Amino acid sequence: MKIMDFLNEKAISADLKSNTKEGVIKELIGLLAEAQVIKDKEQLIKILLEREALGSTGIGQGVAIPHGKSDTVKQLVAAFGLCPNGVNFDSLDGEPVYIFFLLVAPEDSAGPHLKALARISRLLKDKYFRDTLRAAKDEKMILKIIKQEDARK
Repeated sequence: MKIMDFLNEKAISADLKSNTKEGVIKELIGLLAEAQVIKDKEQLIKILLEREALGSTGIGQGVAIPHGKSDTVKQLVAAFGLCPNGVNFDSLDGEPVYIFFLLVAPEDSAGPHLKALARISRLLKDKYFRDTLRAAKDEKMILKIIKQEDARK
């Protein structure tokens, strides 16, 4: 599975403005709404915040993968955002988060959802990939970096 199989090219931001967990989630869901790949923005925000209440999706090393399942999507979709100043996301390592992949899967799709989470986590374990993403200045550069990484692995 490649990241470009589910990452919506119109749902990428190199400059998230929010400085709170809830704000970042709302901003990323907003990108998916603008790209017209989700139906009910408010329901999705609620689902993702409920998931965060169970335990942070901040996996450490400046990365978070907020995710959830909803019948508002027909297939797995993702948004990507960079937050240059970092956000306190209650990460496992206590560090701020700069890189966000937000995933939304249909209710009945365990397989693709888990494969996508595994793929993203595997790629983001690579310090060079994380540093390259963080240094990206715009959405085009982010897309290019992700496509190059998809082609390599």
